Parts: sequence; structure tokens; C-alpha cells
Amino acid sequence: MPAEEVIVVGGGVAGIACAVRLAAAGVRVRLIETRKKLGGRATSFRDVRSGMWLDNCQHVVLGCCTNYLDLMRRLGSIDLFRWSVEQHWVESGGRTSRIRPGLLPAPLHFAGSVLRAKFLSSRDVLALGRAARAIMCAERQTHESETFGTFLTRLGQSDDLVRRFWAPVVVSACNLAVERVSAAAAIQVFQEGFFAHPAAASIGLPTVPLMRLYDGAAELLASTGGCVELGCGVTRVGAGSVMTNDGREFRADRVVCALSVERAARAIEPGLFDADPRFAPLARFEFSPILGVHLSFDRPVLELPHVVLVDRPTQWLFRKSADGRDVHAVVSAADAWIELDEEEIARRVLQDIHACFPHKWGSEHPTCGSKSVNGPQLLAARAVKEKRATFALVPGVEAIRPAATGPSGLILAGDYCATGWPATMEGATRSGYRAAEAVLGVRAGGLAVADLSATWLARLIGLRTDRGSTPPIVDNLSLRVQER
Repeated sequence: MPAEEVIVVGGGVAGIACAVRLAAAGVRVRLIETRKKLGGRATSFRDVRSGMWLDNCQHVVLGCCTNYLDLMRRLGSIDLFRWSVEQHWVESGGRTSRIRPGLLPAPLHFAGSVLRAKFLSSRDVLALGRAARAIMCAERQTHESETFGTFLTRLGQSDDLVRRFWAPVVVSACNLAVERVSAAAAIQVFQEGFFAHPAAASIGLPTVPLMRLYDGAAELLASTGGCVELGCGVTRVGAGSVMTNDGREFRADRVVCALSVERAARAIEPGLFDADPRFAPLARFEFSPILGVHLSFDRPVLELPHVVLVDRPTQWLFRKSADGRDVHAVVSAADAWIELDEEEIARRVLQDIHACFPHKWGSEHPTCGSKSVNGPQLLAARAVKEKRATFALVPGVEAIRPAATGPSGLILAGDYCATGWPATMEGATRSGYRAAEAVLGVRAGGLAVADLSATWLARLIGLRTDRGSTPPIVDNLSLRVQER
């Protein structure tokens, strides 16, 4: 029977996506979130030291994230992103290579800039070409039991090339080292994010704190009689009711559990937990941490909007202020950093920045807390640790990722669910849309926004994207990004 009233537990991206699509269908939705703000792990907080709103970690959207971009349109936030079609890879010493799409159709659109990349030798480029061809034609499911590191070794990729090129891309996308991440997940990143469409790898950076992207959710839900309940913890989640930590019980036609995987495992009603085979594997998920470091200097340090640091522990830098004084550093798969104190974290990041931008400091070696004589002075550093930032996409995990529906009647949503995508905002959005499909009785994929269409050349070469029969469309925003 059609659901007239639905409870969505969890105000992260998956929960918001589900609630928004249900409201668009006229369903009355109560979205319950423990925190006093929406966004889950992709949100912001007010720093007590500076009083500024800081993001937990820098989140980016790519042109291939068609469903997340659709969600941003529905929330009225689509114009709150700054887009770039190029990446800057900076080596120790400051030598910079620009990777951007050229005139050739995908999957050859990056060929020209890769050939000119200074951090890659001619032997590296040839090896990359051989591996790229194999990745394009690979069937992902056949590689779920091996790591991407093993896969690359079999393709003749040297340790140096893995460290300088493959690792920065995969670690950033999957939040796991190439030696641990499932080859199937990494292959998906390249097939969808690089080879299918020239705009797929375009980078969109929010121009506002992350939490502002979800401002439109409350109004959308209210338009059909729903609401957003913030600061409301949940102790028990059932198929038709929810118990809050203040003793209230809410009932509805359907319940969607959009909590993180570890919280869902604790909150699901015991009787349902035992009756539904989807739930027992939830305790088997492993996690991988991300470290975000906010840095403020007394003068400009970063002119470029974002850079990849080649073969450095700090993988990405993002310019957070127009003048380049505020910088955000990201360390994905940050297991080796999590137990460090903030001063040591700042010291290591500063060391990486100095190694790649030595001209800013001249002969000086900047240190945290000491006065710089000629170079930029670090005024403040704030490290944000997300110990359970994402589930770990290790070999075999795909088999335990749960479907949205099961015999218990409780609907699941979250980036850990079976979406075919890594733990990303796109994966979370797709899961939320699938949960909404289950509530509405729509066929699987009926609410999904199609992927960017693969070019004729990509199809001719034999690109596999495991998209099934979904008719491809070209996203208008991505076309505008490409034109820029």
C-alpha cells in the first residue's frame, strides 16, 4: 500500500536524499537527526577557538556524480559550487604539472596533458597507457576478491608509479590504500570518473560551509506536512515505529534507517535484527579514517584552488580563502596520523607544504609555533579527525553490503548499502533514492538519475561501466563545466 507518512532516521546525505524524493512524491516525512544540524559526516561545525564555521573535511563533487548533483538542484544549492576542469600536481621542489581534458574525445581526453606531465617519465606514460586500456575493459565483479595493488602489479606498474599516480587518485576516492582497497572499487572510480565522459572528472568545491547545502530540506519537507527533528537521538528503530532517547515514540507507515552502519547495528529492534539476514553482517564492516587540517597563515600560501602533492603524506591542499591565506589539507586513509597530537599533525603538514612550495619560504624550514623570518607565519592550525569516516572497501565487502529492503520491512539507506559506488556523497545519494523507491513501490532505479553517457570512442574501445540497461543522458551542468 502507498505510504502516506514515513520516518527517516538519520540526517546525513542518504537520509536527506530519501526524504527529499519522498516529499517530492507527496509523502509526509519526519526526518530525525541526533545532531542539531544536517549533513552527517559531510557537515560543518563552529570552531570554539576562532568562532569560524569549518567543514569536518573538504568534500568535493565530480561531474560524474549525477545523483548528488540532482539532490543539490532539489535543495536549491546547485549554484553553491565553484567548478574546475583541471588538476595541479605539485612535486617536492615546486615543479607543477597541469592535468586537464583536451580536444580528443573520452577516454583520450587526458592523453595530451598526461604526456606533458613532468612528474611522469616516458616509461611511466607507456605503462599508464597499458594499464588504462586494461582498466577500461575490466569487468569489475571478477576483481572483487583482490586488491588494486595486486591488480596493478599484474599490469606491470612500478612501485614508484603506483606511489606517484595511482595512489593519490584511489586513496582520495576510496579512502583506502591501494594495498587494501578492492580492485573492483578502484576500477569503478576510473571507469566512471575518468574514461566515460570528458566532464566526469570536473571538480566542484562548495563555496559555503557544507551544512548550508542542506538549508532547503526543511522547507521541502514542510510543503507536504513533514518536518525535520534536530537534536533528537534514537534508541530503537523498528519497521513501523521509532523510539527516541527522551521516551517519545513515533509511528509511521514505513521507516527508513539512514544511520551510519555501526549505529544502525545497535539501534535496529532486536526482533527485526534476528529475522532479517541483511543485518548480521553489519558488525563485520571495517572503517578507514580521514584527517582534515585547517591552516591559517599571515600571508598567501596557495594561489591555485586545489593541488595534489605528489608522493607526499599529505595528499591534497585546498584554498579556503580568496587570498590563499587559509588552506585546508586532507590526509585520506589516515591510520598512521590518527594517534598524533595536533601540533605534530600541523608540523607534518607544514613540512609537506614547504617541500612542494619552497619558494614561499626561501631557505627557511617552517615549524609550527616558531616565528618565520622571511616566509609565511602559521597563525593557527585545527586538525579534525574522522576515525570512522568511511567503511573500508576491502576485498569481499561488496558481498555483505545490504540491499534497501528485506523480510523485516525496515528499509535501509546509507553509503555502505549496495549501490556499486564507494563511500561517497554520490553513493549515499543513490542509496537514499533507492530507499525512496522502496517506499513508493517504484522499480529499482526508477528514481535514479542516469550516468553521463560514454562517448562513442569509449564504447568503441570497449569501456565497461556495468550500467545495465539504464539509458544514458548527458548532464547539462557537466556540459557547462566542460565548456569552461
